[in-house]
Amino acid sequence: MYPEQQPVPRSGTPLRDYLGSGPLPAVVDGYAVLPRSLAEGMPLVWQQHMAHLLAEFHQAFGHLSWPVYRVVPSRYEVIADLDEEQLAEVGCIVEIDADGELVYRERNGRRIADPENTKVLVSCLDPIPREHAADLQDTPPRGFPAQENWSTR
Repeated sequence: MYPEQQPVPRSGTPLRDYLGSGPLPAVVDGYAVLPRSLAEGMPLVWQQHMAHLLAEFHQAFGHLSWPVYRVVPSRYEVIADLDEEQLAEVGCIVEIDADGELVYRERNGRRIADPENTKVLVSCLDPIPREHAADLQDTPPRGFPAQENWSTR
């Protein structure tokens, strides 16, 4: 292609555009989490591209003082549905007031006005499999289209 024929990029920030385009799995608060088991279960060509991109990323930013990130699988739950342990995890308490009603409070003592409709993030068991069963089979992992064997048609 000659320079005048090259397509004009849609944006100068395509990754920001994509990650901010709406609710995406494992993208929240400025971070994108990539479950290793899913990445390692991708088709080989995808893994090769991903490994190359990650190597370039780490080469470019490896000099920074990186913290250790703790990734905790979590889900949103209604405060009124939480048990005592979950309430403690999110920093809430529940007590019975003088009228016998349950009162939910934040850590600072402030009353939670509508606990039946207030959601908080609570840790949960990780629903993403640690190892792909497909790694031990001849079939591709779920979610990836199977390649047709054109020689048997």
